[in-house]
Amino acid sequence: MTSPVRLQHYIDGVWRPGTGTPIASYNPAHPDEVVAEGLQAGPAEVDKAMAAAVAAKREWSRTPAHERGAVLLRAAVVIERNAENWGLELAREEGKTRAEGQGEVLRAAQIFRYYGNDGDRTAGEIFSSPRRGEKILITRKPLGVVGVVTPFNFPIAIPAWKIAPALAYGNTVVWKPASTVPLLALRLAQALDEAGLPAGVLNLLIGPGSMGNSIVEHPALDGLTFTGSTSVGRRLVAAAAGRGVPIQAEMGGKNAAVVLADADLDLAAEQVLLGAFRSTGQKCTATSRLIVAESIADDFLATLAERASALVVGDPTDPAVQIGPVVNDGARKSIHDGIDAALSQGARLIVGGQKYDDGDPISGYFVPPTILELPADQELDVWREELFGPVLAVRRAATAEQAFVLANDSEFGLSAALFTQDVTRALEAVDHLDVGILHVNSESAGADPHVPFGGAKKSGYGPKEQGAAAKEFFTHTTTVYLRGGTAGA
Repeated sequence: MTSPVRLQHYIDGVWRPGTGTPIASYNPAHPDEVVAEGLQAGPAEVDKAMAAAVAAKREWSRTPAHERGAVLLRAAVVIERNAENWGLELAREEGKTRAEGQGEVLRAAQIFRYYGNDGDRTAGEIFSSPRRGEKILITRKPLGVVGVVTPFNFPIAIPAWKIAPALAYGNTVVWKPASTVPLLALRLAQALDEAGLPAGVLNLLIGPGSMGNSIVEHPALDGLTFTGSTSVGRRLVAAAAGRGVPIQAEMGGKNAAVVLADADLDLAAEQVLLGAFRSTGQKCTATSRLIVAESIADDFLATLAERASALVVGDPTDPAVQIGPVVNDGARKSIHDGIDAALSQGARLIVGGQKYDDGDPISGYFVPPTILELPADQELDVWREELFGPVLAVRRAATAEQAFVLANDSEFGLSAALFTQDVTRALEAVDHLDVGILHVNSESAGADPHVPFGGAKKSGYGPKEQGAAAKEFFTHTTTVYLRGGTAGA
């Protein structure tokens, strides 16, 4: 058994022990194994981190974009160099497979490299003026001190796509990661420290969820970016709005895959399974609802059941394993409660659903890949509520139009997938499906760093993330009316 990593906080360029209560993260595949431990940050550390960010923001904002970018590019090299080891640590702490963990670390490096090169992109705009001798310039300035609150399920990639643009555009950061997965946060901060990030520009605080409230309520805060549960997100949005602080929030998803009768069914089965069960379904873009054309439903569901049953569940550090555990026992219980409620309300169990006993497959927080078919004429909670686990709810549709209506039947609108070989149907879906991200003939999950990411309806609040869209949150514009002097005036 590997010795636990000692957790520390990164404040004003210095690694410090906490002054709060003990905190530890555990291996969800082997719950008795401590992955990392230390002391939480307390109110004093929040104040110190905020003060450091305030002190550093003027100089960092005045640092040329290419110099800021050079730090991010050096950090990308450090992250990439450590991808194998940090990917293994990620698998042990969060529960996704080792291959997925390594891939996530490499994605973080890719994100840092993308924003590290931002100095070579457009920095502003020039408009014509209706007045002679004048130009109108649109310039951008950083918000200032930005709070970053991130979730457990992508413990290095999601922080990367918030922190990298925040730094690239000249902001300073106070970051609170999920307390269940602090180790990868420590590693990301170490990468930036090794890359030469000036003191105070990034400050890492490891602590309880309530620390998010302390950050959003702090008078030094100039903006907050959050990814996490809908309930927490709405509270933070309300708190930020009450103080007039800009906030960007990515929240829940109940994402649908639509499989029409003309689809490539082998491709659709493969992609639906990946969308539903990769990362153990613990991602906001996971496929948690499936709408399948009535004429192909029996055969398609039989194929899905066969393939889902063959997925290997177990210790995510084992290369043969395809599905690891969920993050903790509370998550496991909540997911099983959702499955039991669906069955009691009339769902038909297609595959999965059972509770693993200790030692089967191993003693850990495992949930089997589960597929439930819902009755056509009855409203079930599992169709609306986000279980955040490997559970797929299925309904049948008689027509493509009905399928699109069912796909839209959610308060959330993060992502969707459509499987069809009819380009006309694909274009109809673009118009009719109210989501922030639409995949045609690929799984509902996936986000490239150079294009906008974010949801519609109640999945998102504020500007989108990633790509050039990140600039809309992390900067504000100044409109400059520039007129030359008049000789002899």
